[in-house]
Amino acid sequence: MSFHDYFFGQIVPSQYLDFFIRIIVACVCGAAIGFERSRRLKNAGLRTHIMVCCASALMMIVSKYGFADLVNAAGGYLNGTNGTDPARIAAQVISGISFLGAGVIFKHGASIKGLTTAAGIWATAGIGLAIGAGMYIIGLFSMIVVVVVQYVMHKFNFGVESWSDNKLDFHVQEDGTFQKEFLARLENWNTQLEEIEIDNDGDSNDGKFHYEVVIKTPSNFPMEEIVQFFANDSRIIRFSVIPNV
Repeated sequence: MSFHDYFFGQIVPSQYLDFFIRIIVACVCGAAIGFERSRRLKNAGLRTHIMVCCASALMMIVSKYGFADLVNAAGGYLNGTNGTDPARIAAQVISGISFLGAGVIFKHGASIKGLTTAAGIWATAGIGLAIGAGMYIIGLFSMIVVVVVQYVMHKFNFGVESWSDNKLDFHVQEDGTFQKEFLARLENWNTQLEEIEIDNDGDSNDGKFHYEVVIKTPSNFPMEEIVQFFANDSRIIRFSVIPNV
């Protein structure tokens, strides 16, 4: 078999061009989804989504057309996917992408971060498979849907997404009333207490305590109220307020 026959005997040059276009279109779709994630400073951003979509398209092409050199019982070449299972490699992409998605999900206190990014990676893999299979229209349409949903849903938060976790770290000179007043103030602020840790400030027994508190507040809650409360209370030795932990 000649060099030319080896490369072009089963797949003609025009079909290679189609494969190149599929991979490029998949990269563009992945970039469109990853751009939104990058703007929000997510760990899985532009490059990750491009690579996922590109690799998925490549695997789908291999799954569909990578066995064109198989021969039948009579010794003749099988054409394309005849006699093969084009779904076997693509199926592994669906399950394998779960490991990558799990890597961007992490738990902090009572909150879980990264679920949307993980779901986006899974959707990106599906779009790459569609483009790799030559289903341009459905792949491009799905990309548009995912991008629009990502942007729109960040404009209108619902349920738990309309709340944010904030960490309060402060040292206080306890006078016997501070803790009760502080908990009452949290209730007045319409916040939910997620975590609270209280310990002696060092090895002293002079009434100084260290508080680490995580509270859940509405996204539009003015954090300046909490800062002003700490700044105006003479019992507070030092404090820090970390929003959106």
